Amino acid sequence: MSAAVAASSGAPVADVEKGAAAADANVDGGGAPAAAAASGEGVVSAVVRRWRRQDLLEKSGSALRVAAWAFSLLAFVVMGANDQGDWRQFEHYEEYRYVVAIGVLAFIYTTLQLVRHGVRLTGGQDLQGKVAVLVDFAGDQVTAYLLMSAVSAAIPITNRMREGADNVFTDSSAASISMAFFAFLCLALSALVSGFKLAKQTYI
Repeated sequence: MSAAVAASSGAPVADVEKGAAAADANVDGGGAPAAAAASGEGVVSAVVRRWRRQDLLEKSGSALRVAAWAFSLLAFVVMGANDQGDWRQFEHYEEYRYVVAIGVLAFIYTTLQLVRHGVRLTGGQDLQGKVAVLVDFAGDQVTAYLLMSAVSAAIPITNRMREGADNVFTDSSAASISMAFFAFLCLALSALVSGFKLAKQTYI
């Protein structure tokens, strides 16, 4: 009799334990898809953030090159038109001829870079990713250095002229030098953007 009672009382206990184990299994099984979904959302958000950062860098570099294009154009046009007669002609001074030459070079470089950007926007073929970023970085740095060297060469002679006579010729020369300096700043910042993009490139 007691054995029968023990057997009958043990059956519900076993059933309860089986039910608890099944519930735990259901909880564990339901948690795995939730974790996978959360992981997938994290990957998607990371990819979206990366795309936005790349788009911002691309737009920043293009905007800086547009500004450099305009400043370099003004630099060599203003200096090239600085012809006031007699000694007040830019071609009489090697430093001013250098400003014109580097201004033209910077204008051509930024024009080509803007054409490349337009080709990319229209879905055309451009250089490979790593090569394109390397060309941007090297081109921005070299052109910025040349602009700075032209500015550094032209400032001393302009200051000496303005000490003796401040006139339209010296004012135009100073304006051209200022435009070349602003072009240098834009390309220097563009080189920083290109350097950041180059550092983020993977080589595996």
